[in-house]
Amino acid sequence: MSNDYANKVAGYQQKIQTAIDTLKLPAEPRRLYEPLRYFMQLGGKRMRPVMCLLGCELFEQETDKAMPAALALELFHNFTLLHDDIMDKADKRRGQATVHVKWDENVAILSGDALFVLAYEQLSQVPVEKLQAVMAVFNRVAREVCEGQQLDMDYQDRESVSLEEYLLMIRLKTSVLLGACLEIGALIGGADQEDARQAYLFGEKVGLAFQIQDDLLDAYGDPEKFGKMPGGDILVNKHTFLRMSAEALANPDQRVALEKAYTLTAEQGKVDKVKTLFNQLDVVGKANLKKQELLEAAFASLDKLKKADTAIIHQLKGLAYYLVEREQ
Repeated sequence: MSNDYANKVAGYQQKIQTAIDTLKLPAEPRRLYEPLRYFMQLGGKRMRPVMCLLGCELFEQETDKAMPAALALELFHNFTLLHDDIMDKADKRRGQATVHVKWDENVAILSGDALFVLAYEQLSQVPVEKLQAVMAVFNRVAREVCEGQQLDMDYQDRESVSLEEYLLMIRLKTSVLLGACLEIGALIGGADQEDARQAYLFGEKVGLAFQIQDDLLDAYGDPEKFGKMPGGDILVNKHTFLRMSAEALANPDQRVALEKAYTLTAEQGKVDKVKTLFNQLDVVGKANLKKQELLEAAFASLDKLKKADTAIIHQLKGLAYYLVEREQ
């Protein structure tokens, strides 16, 4: 990202963090609100609320009126993460103990529920003339995220998942929320329904490309930049764009070899053997082509906007490149 745009995004991130830090939460019951405060302070890039503010700025320079919605979207996102950690039995979130590990599962469930309610409290502060349209988007996407999480859990019990099924799952679990951030911001900024829809489609396509890059980084990322050794998804047999592509591209012998490689342990060289097959099938090349296809579709949606600020369009394209080509 250019320095001026990086500074702008950083400014939005700081505004959002300040809003989170100053949330007025009751002191009691302590075991309800203390885990909630803890989880919200674990950090993160806050890119979803940033996207909401940029979606507003596409159509209106004054973005403060979009702050309650931006905060609501961040609270909702963290609600999903808190509950996902329980379902995934994850013990770490951003390097720190997850809530269900630090406290217990019942506390984590209830604190997550409270986050969801807090999101609606923030959403109720949206300008009244925009509230019905914004609420419709928020409710639609909240349901879709649940659908995506259910599909993710369903797929864990299956030996094989098609590439099309995987893309549907990540669209629902990850991408629709990013799209909704742009759509809600655009609606608050004064966009009509068609422009708001195009803003949504931009975010959705960027979200898909973002997840594919995440899959690439997990397998091939530089540990110095990515923060962990590559191959975590391979070790737990996770369905990823790389694995689904390999299964689709493999001939019968390669498919047998791939299935065998996924039965190995880390000590038996599982990661290297799987990645050798990935390399033979050029799944990295396929992933990069898919990312480029998605970016082009995302930019096409931005170019269809009728009344948007061209400078913000340019900045959103820069942010999309940054998110999809990031190394960490």
